[in-house]
Amino acid sequence: MTQTARTVRRTTTLGLSTAVQRSRRLSREGVLEWMFTRAFSGLVYPQIWEDPVVDMAALQLKADDHVVAIASGSCNILSYLTAAPIRVSAVDLNGAHIALGRLKLAALARMTDHATFRRFFGAADARENVTFYDREIAAHLDAVSRGYWEGRGLSGRRRINLFASGFYRYGLLGRFIGTGHVLARLLGGHPRAMLAARDMAEQRALYEKHLAPVFERKLVRWLVRQPASLYGLGIPPAQYKALAADGDDGILGALRLRLERLACGFDLKENYFAQQAFGRRYGASADAALPPYLQPRNFAAVKARAAAVSYRQSAITAFLEDQPAKSCDAYVLLDAQDWMNDAELTALWSQITRTARPGARVIFRTAADERLLPGRVPAAILDQWRYDETTSRELCRQDRSAIYGGFHLYALPEQAA
Repeated sequence: MTQTARTVRRTTTLGLSTAVQRSRRLSREGVLEWMFTRAFSGLVYPQIWEDPVVDMAALQLKADDHVVAIASGSCNILSYLTAAPIRVSAVDLNGAHIALGRLKLAALARMTDHATFRRFFGAADARENVTFYDREIAAHLDAVSRGYWEGRGLSGRRRINLFASGFYRYGLLGRFIGTGHVLARLLGGHPRAMLAARDMAEQRALYEKHLAPVFERKLVRWLVRQPASLYGLGIPPAQYKALAADGDDGILGALRLRLERLACGFDLKENYFAQQAFGRRYGASADAALPPYLQPRNFAAVKARAAAVSYRQSAITAFLEDQPAKSCDAYVLLDAQDWMNDAELTALWSQITRTARPGARVIFRTAADERLLPGRVPAAILDQWRYDETTSRELCRQDRSAIYGGFHLYALPEQAA
């Protein structure tokens, strides 16, 4: 591992420790928190698991808006550029996610056609991608990101080689999905069979045949009762508790309901999340479902606007502390607040309220179907915002990622002081 890669991982671990570890180190909860921090310190999300189409419907982005968003895999960061020429400040505690975002920006700056871009970040499984990186991208990356991609993982190969062997199969999420496929097959299921469905009626039939029975097996019931077994989904101990309490059948019922929704709630041909979950890659056809930033019709706009995206390895509250008052128009918090205690939520919303322009919007997701903030953030702060429950519930129903219990939209009235 290069010194640069060590620095990225050390900074990531330190930030995650602050965000996650609250219990005594030698307690059961403390051990689980430590395990999560270690698991989350490398690449977690090769693809972000939130639907950017839903995000853009909620945010109603317009030209020159300043968006502050948690980066994750950067699919959403770049997809927002399809809505309008905006400025995006992307932040993340995880240095591998920052390196991935900066790689995408550097690639956009050097690529002149959509086919090359899709081969690199859509298929992500060709030796030509590594050749293009070495010839065109590497010299234009910042030193930290270049050190990360040219550092060597456990296989002994440079990390950039992941784009020659199916990038989306790697990272914590990619390996979790792969493990789920192996386990399902061992127990008589066949997740990939879902992709043979010709319509939603066939999706239902294939789900009942290949996926639903797996949840009845004793091994699966035991596994999902172990919080560490879901770290691959990016679910820390605090979020696990919320998810386990969301429904009558605990964590097993919540997971079964959300997998059923992913498999049966949307046309699989139009849902790239389902393509990744059941096929472990995006579709290869010309009309395959893709995130907005990878769609051919959006390549020119994304490329032209990408220079307005910046990245910083940081907690979002710390980033906002450095921003001027009334300087931001939209905030994308993903599910990060599920990790936070009351003091951290109050600190975050104090900074959001200070930096928000009138009309600003905040979106986030929760593992459970709950409001999360009332009673935890002081009313003096939260009452300045308007919660749009009707739109929140409707957009949650439209979210093709299908794994969250709640989608939430808050807006600052235009006449706010």
